[in-house]
Amino acid sequence: MGMIQEIAPHQFHNEYQNTNIKKEDILLVYHEGMCLIRQQEEIGFFAYEELEELVSHKQDQFCYAFAIDEERYFIWEADEKTYRSFKDSPWREKGRFEKQQIFRRSAPQYRCFAGVTGGQLNRWYQNEVFCSRCQTKLVRHKTERAMQCPACQKLRYPVISPCVIVAVTQGERILLTRYASGHSTYKKYALIAGFAEIGESIEKTVQREVMEEVGLKVKNLRFYKSQPWSFTDTLLFGFFAELDGEEEITMDEKELSEAGWFLREELPEEFDGVSLTNEMIRVFRDGS
Repeated sequence: MGMIQEIAPHQFHNEYQNTNIKKEDILLVYHEGMCLIRQQEEIGFFAYEELEELVSHKQDQFCYAFAIDEERYFIWEADEKTYRSFKDSPWREKGRFEKQQIFRRSAPQYRCFAGVTGGQLNRWYQNEVFCSRCQTKLVRHKTERAMQCPACQKLRYPVISPCVIVAVTQGERILLTRYASGHSTYKKYALIAGFAEIGESIEKTVQREVMEEVGLKVKNLRFYKSQPWSFTDTLLFGFFAELDGEEEITMDEKELSEAGWFLREELPEEFDGVSLTNEMIRVFRDGS
């Protein structure tokens, strides 16, 4: 299994379209961070024609998201009344609402990618309601993926935050960490990670985050690859970096509960198969 966005041979098309939903299109239904999926072992969604009886009166709220191959996806945030109706018979036998973390551990991968990417877009639309300049209610732009103020014409685009993932190495060893319970709900081993700050290059972000989290200097930064991570609205930049100087760790206990050096053969087998962090640790373990 590759990273979650690696869905080949399927093709992802994110060009914006100002278009109405058709019966055969997929309607991704969300409610307070949950997504409607089929009652089956693998991830599946519903075509609009299957939901039409319940949601046709809301059609002006459906928003085109993207296409995968020739299949078009629309998104919609269900109101509380409609959400409750989905939970009533016979819908309990057809579908259920699940937290979007289910897309980290399910198949097929292209459906999981669709579900979490649609969720990112849906969150953004739910947050972009009023103009931050003049407080007028925003409207959807007709030709691009943006919200526009009809009064002052201010445009708002989807928010994507740049973040680094850093594999700090020293010969045959790599630095692994665990997050503190108050900082993240993710409990498995991870690499150093953090968001870029204003006026800061991605390379400087790498150096600063490593110093802040474990008190170490790094050198010979090598960009590995990037990953869109829709679970947290981020764009991840993966780097390998070599330890520069002393190896003694000074851990930031507000962010981390554990930090230590691991030999290749000591690396724990507990990683998921869809994240950039997982792939980078596997690459180091295999000596690539």
